[in-house]
Amino acid sequence: MWMRSLSDFIENSQQKREVQRAIAVKMLLEGYTHVAIQSILGVSSGFISKWKKAFFTSGVEGLKLGYKGSKGLLNRQQRTSIIEWLKSKDKWNLSELEYEIASKYGVVFESKQSYYDLFEAARISWNKTQAHNPKYDEELVASKKRPLWVTGSQTF
Repeated sequence: MWMRSLSDFIENSQQKREVQRAIAVKMLLEGYTHVAIQSILGVSSGFISKWKKAFFTSGVEGLKLGYKGSKGLLNRQQRTSIIEWLKSKDKWNLSELEYEIASKYGVVFESKQSYYDLFEAARISWNKTQAHNPKYDEELVASKKRPLWVTGSQTF
């Protein structure tokens, strides 16, 4: 029974660390010594003992990774709503996005990266936008618009 649950877990787990833990325990149950397991898997004796104890206490659940990630501050529907709002606008800025999220959902992100991720999800460059080109020079543009056959005061 123990071996079967370990084998199923090894075959179905997508996490390398979980698989390594399960293999170490399985090898121990098959009669391998700590020294042999250490040399084959490149793990310490403490690693083997720790995961053997976890397996016998909780079964394969004890071999799984404990960290599951954090819950997002915006749920899926709220995030989608914000992304659609961003897509509907012609101009964007970070302060406006911060205000929109705070006023609608009462959420203020600790890191600006969360706002940048929303811009990216909406396929928008989050860099500051400008209403006009600061390098625009009307005289230079006008001089380039002159006909080619007119140069200076001479006409051909």
